[in-house]
Amino acid sequence: MNENEISKKIIGAAIEVHKVLGNGLLESVYQKSLQQELVLNSIPCAIEIPVSASYKGVDLDIAYRMDMLVMDKVVVELKVVENVLPIHKSQLLSYLKLSNKKLGLLINFNTPLLKNGVQRVVNNL
Repeated sequence: MNENEISKKIIGAAIEVHKVLGNGLLESVYQKSLQQELVLNSIPCAIEIPVSASYKGVDLDIAYRMDMLVMDKVVVELKVVENVLPIHKSQLLSYLKLSNKKLGLLINFNTPLLKNGVQRVVNNL
């Protein structure tokens, strides 16, 4: 599956999670639920993936963690916020660049209709 096909599966799974749980819960609840929904659909994913960073060839002790990586291709950043801010998109773009991935999804579960809380972020597509 390519990144676009994977992203459709992720969005469908996120919509199902939102339909069952609604909004107003903690990000960690949505993360575990989305992971379970993807597993139920035979879509491999991992959560809390460490991302290393370096500066001019020196590894930094700063460790980032991606919320989710699906099929080792699509980075998923989950939020439960009133408004998605530009810094949230920048954070996801940084994860994409540091992990050399092409596509990310920023999913905000704090919305009445989840499709309005999904944004695609691309890196060199």
